[in-house]
Amino acid sequence: MQIWEAIVLGIVEGVTEFLPVSSTGHLTITEKLMGIPIDDKGVTAFTAVIQVGAILAAVIYFRNDIIRFVKALFQGLFKAEKRQGEDWRMAINVIVGSIPIVIVGLLFKDYIEGVLRSMWFVAAGLVLWSLVMTLGDHLGKQRRGEAEVTWKDSLIIGLAQCIAVIPGVSRSGATISASLFRGLDRVAATRLSFFLGIPALTAGGILEAFTRSKEISETVGWTATGVGVVISFIVAYISIAWLLRYVAGHTFAAFVYYRVAVGGIIIGLLWGGAITAT
Repeated sequence: MQIWEAIVLGIVEGVTEFLPVSSTGHLTITEKLMGIPIDDKGVTAFTAVIQVGAILAAVIYFRNDIIRFVKALFQGLFKAEKRQGEDWRMAINVIVGSIPIVIVGLLFKDYIEGVLRSMWFVAAGLVLWSLVMTLGDHLGKQRRGEAEVTWKDSLIIGLAQCIAVIPGVSRSGATISASLFRGLDRVAATRLSFFLGIPALTAGGILEAFTRSKEISETVGWTATGVGVVISFIVAYISIAWLLRYVAGHTFAAFVYYRVAVGGIIIGLLWGGAITAT
């Protein structure tokens, strides 16, 4: 992979990782348009590894929250009174909400990296999940804040996160929609999506780096991969700050319109034979 290609893909990853538009879907689309084989194991691993850059941006952005959660978790393990605090509950919520995607990711890893790497899945995920996002945005009561999140909420939201193994659905889109259906407000839903994404995507990226090291080296190259990670980190940090400000005063309608438009264009290109599915 050329360095300029890694830069482009790093920008795409950084912009889309936390927006409810599907980073994997956009990376797949971009790779396809640049002539990069989207079904290549090394390329698939590359897209997972550069997510670590975006996740690192989230860790740094939310470092104060994360430090509080980790501190409360360890204190709660030894002191019962510490288990009554909000930070302890949020730490447990993140752990509970992360379990489903770990199980699904490990059990269906080959399927996720194989059959689902199709432009038809990307297009369908973009369009069909937009309906779910619209319903969540309009039907969700949005009466509950972050302090009121329960482990049951986190488990349900974590299960929704598993649907995002389908490119185009969007991990943040799935978790935010589920949060809205559970009555959380948009800011709480978005922050919880960030927190659930950190362990899931970090584990996925590290796993791919170790298990697909040879493929990455032969197909993409570690220099290009490193560049992609750095670029995704820089762009994602900016994207996180923007998104939190945006959702405080807007619905997710703009993202829905965008998703449907992109999905429709991809379906048209596939239907007309301008591009192939894999």
